[in-house]
Amino acid sequence: MSFVDEIFLSWYFVCVQRAIQQTPRGNHLKILIIGGGGREHALAWKAAQSARVTQVYVAPGNAGTAREAKVKNVPVGVTELERLLAFAREEQIDLTIVGPEAPLVAGITDRFQAAGLRCFGPSQQAAQLEGSKVFTKKFLARHGIPSAAFAEFTGMEPAERYIRAHFPPAGQDNCHRLASHPEPAPSPESAGDRPGKIPSPTVPPLVIKADGLAAGKGVVIAFGVDQALGAARAMLSGEAFGEAGRRIVVEEYLEGEEASFIALVDGQHILPMASSQDHKPRDAGDKGPNTGGMGAYSPAPVVTSEMHDRIMHEIMEPTVAGMAADGHPYKGFLYAGLMIGRDGTPKVLEYNCRFGDPEAQPILMRLTSDLVELCEAGMNGTLDRCVAQWDPRAGLGVVMAAKGYPERYPTGEVIHGLDSPPLPSPATKVFHAGTKALETKAVTAGGRVLCVCALGETVTEAQAAAYRRVRQIRWENLYYREDIGFRAVRRESE
Repeated sequence: MSFVDEIFLSWYFVCVQRAIQQTPRGNHLKILIIGGGGREHALAWKAAQSARVTQVYVAPGNAGTAREAKVKNVPVGVTELERLLAFAREEQIDLTIVGPEAPLVAGITDRFQAAGLRCFGPSQQAAQLEGSKVFTKKFLARHGIPSAAFAEFTGMEPAERYIRAHFPPAGQDNCHRLASHPEPAPSPESAGDRPGKIPSPTVPPLVIKADGLAAGKGVVIAFGVDQALGAARAMLSGEAFGEAGRRIVVEEYLEGEEASFIALVDGQHILPMASSQDHKPRDAGDKGPNTGGMGAYSPAPVVTSEMHDRIMHEIMEPTVAGMAADGHPYKGFLYAGLMIGRDGTPKVLEYNCRFGDPEAQPILMRLTSDLVELCEAGMNGTLDRCVAQWDPRAGLGVVMAAKGYPERYPTGEVIHGLDSPPLPSPATKVFHAGTKALETKAVTAGGRVLCVCALGETVTEAQAAAYRRVRQIRWENLYYREDIGFRAVRRESE
């Protein structure tokens, strides 16, 4: 055999091996879910329902995933990419689904694909849609996708000049605001306990955002110059979010109603999930500091069929086409956080390069299609042949958090009531997030501890069922909002 023949055969066998690795094994699939939060519990729970799946692994998982049928936890952290890759090779994982943003921004999809392993998630470059606010704002502007006006800063001096121009001293005209804003700023009551002076009705707030990843907490709505300067200074100095905050975006404040629009994308085709609405502020009435999310419900009434079509045409399709045109075709879950203006115009607040948390929990409660098959279609570029099927009932999830979240909070507290008899109707499910197993008990191990979900014929019914289950669960330092779904409930009562 000649040297050329040897080279050809080596190349051929490598190609065959990769083809085998990239082709699912039919009805005996092994799935790896990366993450340990409520979203990952929901993903593992839903993946395990597939008749084609024999085993689901969750790295690192939590006390809830450890209890699910067909599911095993793996003690590997979400950013330990080499250990995750080694595990996937050793166990011959057929499909990896990435939950959180950090490993995606770190390039886990690129690593897995280079090793011939199937990983559903965007490339490292495509994940910059979440990894960098500045990247996103420039992308939106370049492709004509509606969003708030903005400016970027890496130094405090120019940022301070910009902020002071937006909040002029009393009696002076505000000639340098980011954008015209005819509607009044929120009242002191709607501002909750956010610090800072409430401006006059003619001057809207400013939004200060850390450029990098900040676990959903890197946004401050500043209602006055002191609060805006304080937020900018804390971010740029590295005090607030480390390197993630050393570049900031200062953004126009948008008014309206928020909605979460999540879809599967295969690089070209888009398969929308059910719409949803998150509750970012910690306290009832949308007051208090921003969090990773205190609850969600699906569908979101603000996303009517007409609005759904507008979002697809004006936001999602240009986004996917723009990423492809820029040389970074997008595959994976794509989450657009939107503001629906009072004139009915949807604008992008943010992108996330993964399923939302806590939106995933009520959405996956409603999904009746095989999640694994949908993700496989996303990998194969065949989402145009898929239709997602949904339980017609509404889903609602209430996050049960540790008191003190999103700042300092205690951990290690025993959770009681998890084994209380579930309510028979509507369906309920407790998804674990910040928990860990301690002997036969589950203890708190994070800020957001559980997400209690329920289905109901209406959002009002789902809300009532979820809170009945919430009240069965307790630990020493427990906190939750008591009004998740209030906008939809109000609509249903009108």
